[in-house]
Amino acid sequence: MNADNSSEVPVPQVDQPAVLAAMELVMKWGQTPGGPEVLQMALGALEPQLNREHEALLRKLSMREKADDQRARAERERQQLQFRTTSLIVGAILSVAMLAAGVYVAKDAWWLACLLCGPSLISMAAITILRRHDKEAMRSVADAAKRATSAASQTQMP
Repeated sequence: MNADNSSEVPVPQVDQPAVLAAMELVMKWGQTPGGPEVLQMALGALEPQLNREHEALLRKLSMREKADDQRARAERERQQLQFRTTSLIVGAILSVAMLAAGVYVAKDAWWLACLLCGPSLISMAAITILRRHDKEAMRSVADAAKRATSAASQTQMP
């Protein structure tokens, strides 16, 4: 405001349409009979409606956020199910292939048959199909493989 024209309302420096529209409304209300008192009453009557709209918007945003979370969780679960199913199929195919290969080579290479059909088959199935791998279980599989190989080497066929 300047000293020459004190009834003028200052115009904001910001060029935002919402601020300009609000300032235009304030200037119109200031020119009505009753002046600022009428504006104060109108704003007081408008405040509960604005609060209700704000609460409704917050609820809507909260519901949208929950829906987005549910969609993301469902997508994650779908991907995990697909991964587990694929692992199960691959593990089963590998187990059957190792067993078939072990039976096929048993006549010519007993040591290879022990490796293919022995504890390594069980450990591979436990890892890919059951999704379990403990250090102690792996240690016991390695010990069993050593015992199976040494037992098979002592009883070689003529």
